[in-house]
Amino acid sequence: MKLSSTIAALALAMPAAFFAQDSVAVYSDQYPNTYSSGSANVYPFTQESKRFNDWSISVGAGIPLMQTATLTSIKDGDGMGKDVFGYSAYISVDKAITHAFGLKLQYDRGETRQGFFNTKNDDASPTMPIGARTQYDAISILGDINFSNLLRRVDNKSPYRWALHGYAGIGTLAYRAYVEDMAGQRLAHEVKAFKPGFSWFGQGGAGLKYKINNTIDLEGRVMYVYTGDDAFDGLTTTARTSDNFFNTTLGLTFNLGRHQSHLFWHDPLQEVYYKLDVLEQRNQDIEVCKSGDNDNDGVCDDWDRQLDTPAGARVDGAGVALDTDLDGVIDLYDKCVTVPGPVENDGCPTTMPSTGGIITDNTRTLEGIEFDLDSDRILPSNTPILNNAVNYINSSTGAYRVVGATDTRASDAYNQRLSERRANNVKNYLVQQGVSSGKLEAVGRGEKDLKYPECDPATKCPEWKNRANRRVYFEAK
Repeated sequence: MKLSSTIAALALAMPAAFFAQDSVAVYSDQYPNTYSSGSANVYPFTQESKRFNDWSISVGAGIPLMQTATLTSIKDGDGMGKDVFGYSAYISVDKAITHAFGLKLQYDRGETRQGFFNTKNDDASPTMPIGARTQYDAISILGDINFSNLLRRVDNKSPYRWALHGYAGIGTLAYRAYVEDMAGQRLAHEVKAFKPGFSWFGQGGAGLKYKINNTIDLEGRVMYVYTGDDAFDGLTTTARTSDNFFNTTLGLTFNLGRHQSHLFWHDPLQEVYYKLDVLEQRNQDIEVCKSGDNDNDGVCDDWDRQLDTPAGARVDGAGVALDTDLDGVIDLYDKCVTVPGPVENDGCPTTMPSTGGIITDNTRTLEGIEFDLDSDRILPSNTPILNNAVNYINSSTGAYRVVGATDTRASDAYNQRLSERRANNVKNYLVQQGVSSGKLEAVGRGEKDLKYPECDPATKCPEWKNRANRRVYFEAK
């Protein structure tokens, strides 16, 4: 097959790979509980809202071994000939469609060597009658099954670095076979000229991947290539069987995108849609509260100390609506959740605190601006706090520093950039709501300014503490 045939196959295959659609819901690292319905962490799955990478490029090289053919690469111990080895290389563009399945558009190039001697060494002899080598080019589309994610059934809350993948697919193949004997070396066979309908081949196998970091994976792969042609090894027989070979390779995968992790390294049991579906199914089958839960606050009436909790209010374990600043106004109605104030002023102080020095917990009106893992998106639950901040900052004469922070996951450099994006997003929101940009300065401090310093590393703390570290707060300049 001529080079033009491989180019034509590439042109037909590329649109199918590039326009493949995502089908996996975005996950959240926060479980729905008494204090959160989880609705703030569930978003429509779109290209803008996804928080993982799903494109990558793979390259590798290896050794093809002709074994199912008239001439083979590895001898069977009869004392005749010697083992001969060729070379191979591949490059592919990869798309993860779900956490367990993807597609690869792959180009392979290589040379198999088979027979009684290496034709590159030109050592033909009467006792070793023939040697051959076959140069080939191939383009194929491969299905990629991530068995480690497909069979994963336990959420062990820990990162994993090894993954078993299975591959299978078809494509087009072009090759030239050369043979050498006592008469010299010559071209043995050339694939017929390209015609519509292609010359197909198939390959399948398995690969073991190791995650070096969030960007690079190392993979060892073994593939079995079915050529469908009896002349691939340089000789034909009356049986007209297919000449097939093994291709063992070692390669690297480069994950592309701005997000921290790739979909294939995503734990499927952390998907919030999956967990919500499971919880909903369980609630249908199990009667949790025999005494009922009349106010629907998640606490059974037998243990509920406040049987008429307003709808939407967060409660403690006894069913009592939370009042963080203990000013007599529950958080649901308190417009200044962390600053005590009279009931007649919706829980806010009647006079604003001074703007000198750093704002402390006693004077801070902007507490609780937290972010999802690896996200700079302002959550809907933050907008009431920020709207209250607009009034406070506009009524004051001072200027403020908007400080972004992260937890201790990821590298220092990545966290620094993430904290800067968080601070700038909050500043831009306040400016859009009418705050003068001259009153605000956005800075990022990465993981150097933890609210809970004991959470380094993050695995030492429960998730609510790590979430509290992923925040934006304010300082008076």
